[in-house]
Amino acid sequence: MNHALTPPIRPEVDRVLPPFVEAPVVRALPLPTRLWQQGWLRRGLILVALALIWEALARWQDNDLLLPSFGATLSALVDGLATGEILERTRISLTVLAQGYVLGVLLAFGLTSLAVSTQFGRDLLSTLTAMFNPLPAIALLPLALLWFGLGQGSLIFVLVHAVLWPLALNTYAGFQAVPDSLRMTGRNYGLEGLTYVGQILVPAALPAILSGLKIGWAFAWRTLIAAELVFGASSGRGGLGWYIFQNRNELYTDRVFAGLLLVIAIGLMVETVVFASLERVTVRRWGQVR
Repeated sequence: MNHALTPPIRPEVDRVLPPFVEAPVVRALPLPTRLWQQGWLRRGLILVALALIWEALARWQDNDLLLPSFGATLSALVDGLATGEILERTRISLTVLAQGYVLGVLLAFGLTSLAVSTQFGRDLLSTLTAMFNPLPAIALLPLALLWFGLGQGSLIFVLVHAVLWPLALNTYAGFQAVPDSLRMTGRNYGLEGLTYVGQILVPAALPAILSGLKIGWAFAWRTLIAAELVFGASSGRGGLGWYIFQNRNELYTDRVFAGLLLVIAIGLMVETVVFASLERVTVRRWGQVR
């Protein structure tokens, strides 16, 4: 009777199944969907739409003195590039911009490194940013003229002011957001001072630092153009802002818009080429941002 209650033991059978090849593993997306996923194409369409709106408004206005058409502006820009005048003006502006931007970045990193290392540094950073960050850089123009004279020294001074405070605030906020586990790891390895900042805090806070670099670049670029509109010509060597100002005085509105279009183009190029490439090889590659 016990033998009848025992369940039967079924033999194990291994069946080798053929590979599943009936359908592709990855389904190809439609061509419009694949094209729409390209960021450069979406941004290009936005630019084309803005150019068409500009052209339509200019034709409706029908006054080249007030609003030249997009085609006339492009023609003036091509003429300026062909003669080399606008290229030389741009070179002068970018040279001054690079000097002021690099100096502002170095001062910002020095100030934030001091802030994360000592209590005095934190008090100094919070006090200085509260005082000077709300102050527009262009408001320091009269003092810059008084202290450094009419030339590149005054431009560099206002550029440093435009870059220093937003970058310092963003960098310090990024340092403050570094997890305690990473901080303790650095302390356990005996890292201190600039070594601790460079090997622990900077890589962990890189998204905030890059954001501050982009904000500082935008502030510096528009501050430089605005300053050159006022006093950018020294010894006959004015930059792109001075080119815009001169042509406005002579009522060459198409050249004014050509200068403004070049300012926008340089800003777009720096954002989409320089900073986008830097993000792609650092924070995106490391998985710090999506």
